[in-house]
Amino acid sequence: MKIGSLIGDILKSFFKKPATILYPVERIHAPERYRGQLFWEPEKCSGCQLCVKDCPSNAIELIVLDKVNKRFVMRYDKDKCTYCAQCVASCRFACLNMNSDQWELASLRKEPFTVYYGKDEDVSFLLAERAATSHLHSTE
Repeated sequence: MKIGSLIGDILKSFFKKPATILYPVERIHAPERYRGQLFWEPEKCSGCQLCVKDCPSNAIELIVLDKVNKRFVMRYDKDKCTYCAQCVASCRFACLNMNSDQWELASLRKEPFTVYYGKDEDVSFLLAERAATSHLHSTE
């Protein structure tokens, strides 16, 4: 390639509008069908665990506290999720959805990547139980 043709391309690019945006100063909205963070509606869930079985990255765990009274807690690991929406497609009761608004999921720490979904009292009970169990194992 000749230098003359390169100079022409360089001069043209000086007068073009940039192809990128100044993120995060300028933000664009995600496309309507974008697959962002997973959300779970525990009221609709029957506890069949098809979502857990069909998740290729093992990002979902459905913890059954009381199946008769439909007390479930879902642990969702955003850092393992591939956002393929296979769990959403396999859910027979439409209790799983991908939110197109929640797509900026970067963090400097690992803690925000594990999300517990469910009723507040069920999540609190589960976390307290796990903390007590880990405390017992650490003292042995």
